[in-house]
Amino acid sequence: MAAESAAFTPLTLPVLPLDDEVVLPGMVVPLDLSDAEVRAAVEAAQAAARSEPGKPRVLLVPRIDGAHAATGVLGTVEQVGRLADGDPGALIRGRGRVRIGAGTTGPGAALWVEGTRVDETVPDPLPGQVAELAKEYKALATAWLRKRGAWQVVDRVQAIDDVSALADNSGYSPFLTTEQKVELLETTDPVARLKLATQQLRDHLAEQDVAETIAKDVQEGVDKQQREFLLRRQLEAVRKELREINGEQDGEESDDYRARVEAADLPEKVREAALKEVDKLERSSDQSPEGSWIRTWLDTVLEMPWSERTEDAYDIQGAQAVLDAEHAGLEDVKERITEYLAVRKRRGDRGLGVVGGRRGGAVLALVGPPGVGKTSLGESVAHAMGRKFVRVALGGVRDEAEIRGHRRTYVGALPGRIVRAIKEAGSMNPVVLLDEIDKVGSDFRGDPAAALLEVLDPAQNHTFRDHYLEVELDLSDVVFLATANVLEAIPEALLDRMELVRLDGYTEDEKVVIARDHLLPRQLERAGLDADEVTVDEGALRKLAGEYTREAGVRTLERSVARLLRKVAAQHELGERELPFTVTEGDLRGLIGRPHHVPESAQDPAERRTAVPGVATGLAVTGAGGDVLYVEASLADPETGAAGLTLTGQLGDVMKESAQIALSFLRSHGAELELPVGDLKDRGAHIHFPAGAVPKDGPSAGVTMTTALASLLSGRLVRTDVAMTGEVSLTGRVLPIGGVKQKLLAAHRAGITTVIIPKRNEPDLDDVPAQVLDKLDVHAVTDVRQVLELALAPATNGAKPEVPVAA
Repeated sequence: MAAESAAFTPLTLPVLPLDDEVVLPGMVVPLDLSDAEVRAAVEAAQAAARSEPGKPRVLLVPRIDGAHAATGVLGTVEQVGRLADGDPGALIRGRGRVRIGAGTTGPGAALWVEGTRVDETVPDPLPGQVAELAKEYKALATAWLRKRGAWQVVDRVQAIDDVSALADNSGYSPFLTTEQKVELLETTDPVARLKLATQQLRDHLAEQDVAETIAKDVQEGVDKQQREFLLRRQLEAVRKELREINGEQDGEESDDYRARVEAADLPEKVREAALKEVDKLERSSDQSPEGSWIRTWLDTVLEMPWSERTEDAYDIQGAQAVLDAEHAGLEDVKERITEYLAVRKRRGDRGLGVVGGRRGGAVLALVGPPGVGKTSLGESVAHAMGRKFVRVALGGVRDEAEIRGHRRTYVGALPGRIVRAIKEAGSMNPVVLLDEIDKVGSDFRGDPAAALLEVLDPAQNHTFRDHYLEVELDLSDVVFLATANVLEAIPEALLDRMELVRLDGYTEDEKVVIARDHLLPRQLERAGLDADEVTVDEGALRKLAGEYTREAGVRTLERSVARLLRKVAAQHELGERELPFTVTEGDLRGLIGRPHHVPESAQDPAERRTAVPGVATGLAVTGAGGDVLYVEASLADPETGAAGLTLTGQLGDVMKESAQIALSFLRSHGAELELPVGDLKDRGAHIHFPAGAVPKDGPSAGVTMTTALASLLSGRLVRTDVAMTGEVSLTGRVLPIGGVKQKLLAAHRAGITTVIIPKRNEPDLDDVPAQVLDKLDVHAVTDVRQVLELALAPATNGAKPEVPVAA
């Protein structure tokens, strides 16, 4: 090979241009002679071959965009004849590379050029890296040929040992572009050319693998869709046959959730979520537990009244009449509902029904003692507004999931009570009563009160998300009424989101009206009696409210009325009483026994609690409303030497501190009050609050304890008709307290006629009913000295009464 290359001499050859084609050495290609340039080159070569031995020779030069390459291939015309389509053609074999030189002249119409053969010798034997390169190329070429099924060509490629010929074999590759083939042609180093051919083949195989993967994925997707379509059609056919067997109509198919979802009037986001779940349901098998979970969720979503709303009754006067007819008193709540309806009406008239995605709902907290009508008021509010009513009992709820629902991953998961209330109401704007919100607890399962923060926040509840539904639920048009007995038990953050309305209890006159207009007709019906068979006069009702019951509400009063009517019905059935019958005040003792609550003022003076010095009457507020509280004080025997202060009656820390303040005030100011303060230094004082089983706390008993100690030291009795409330300071100032209305109502129920309150609580008297204030002599004081002047009775004689001594 080396000896032959040394004999290379310049060549003069006709040019056979190849447009957008490249022929490499070793290739045998047919060319169409109908092309003028091809025919001219072949004819010129044949003419030159007549005077030279051997086959006609041409120079195959690639021509790209009219420009000839700098390197061509020496080709010999092997045969001239007809191509397969009958056109004249020539079979030409590539022999070797020729570097093109200057043009020259020759026979025929072809372009003649001078050229020089390119040396393409390779060391023999091959270096190890070149041998590995040739082996890699053969492996890649074999892999590509096998994919195409060209098994005969595989053997021919494997038989090629020459590096240059192996590299030029890539000229047959149809995937190579003209530029890539020209690059192979112009790479004269055989090893470099083989590297280039190997890289091109490797890149093509990688692209082919990616293309095959994509095609496979596309085909699989198409096959899956076709299979799913076929199975769905088969499933529809089976369902149709089953319906025909069972005698059902086509429209009665309850399992067609897709049709139900598309037919339902759902918000757009809810519809999208429901359709996604329908897709999952259709893909799941009947045995899959997920299918039942999805069906339950879809049933819940479809049962929700997404687009159902009741029209508010904007008859403001009619709503006021409904509230007055169903509830006596409770003016604050009635005014608030009337205001709400009036504002709703005006917003609707001005097109402001929805502002910022929020509607005009309301969140009210009804706080008051038991039995004042908080729960029944919710139903009356719904009646007055023309809305649906639903009650949610929160007493004892400790699981946060009760409010926000369970996650759907749990077995037996359900939506929260708020979602269930909306579904039960069948409307997106009902009146929801959250009963006993102060009884909500918390444990390891979460804090339900914290979950209620979003529900009761007008700025957030238009996008409320239940853990079970996981779609937005608009609660901004719901009227929430939360009821509670103890205001302090409601978390501060939750209370801040609600508008507070206090229900402090009923006066005796209001109780009589409620008993006559509401309780008596209801209990007559329950006792199986007609209104013309048994009547209860107003005097009997007043005595029932004043002496048989003593409460802020009317529950015990209703039970007393029911007991009274049951007794009359039983006596009639036993033949002991004829009907009709009118129950008078004098008949009560014979029917239901003696009164349980006789006012202190009605008792014998010697039997009253304040018949001895050291006993004062105070006022307090409990979870059941206002109440009368007695304070007893005594001094220990000086011989025991037990100085100091003893407190009993299950008192809280604040009340104990109030007792210490009262004692300290009397010790420091007793001389100016003409009290024997020396007894306080030598003898221990004992203050007791009866009803020791009931916990008590708060600062409002300060003036009462001071008065009891002053009465004890002075020997002057505390007036029986006087009750007091207020916090006392070390300087003797009377400081304001809370619950004035409830305390005055309690004083009125207990027969008290004079009440002492702090001066700074005087504005609270505006909340007290006028009929109660008319019967009470209320004194607003600023100093404890004024309290003592009003509360202590004057001494009957000059002798000092005996001071009670603790045993």
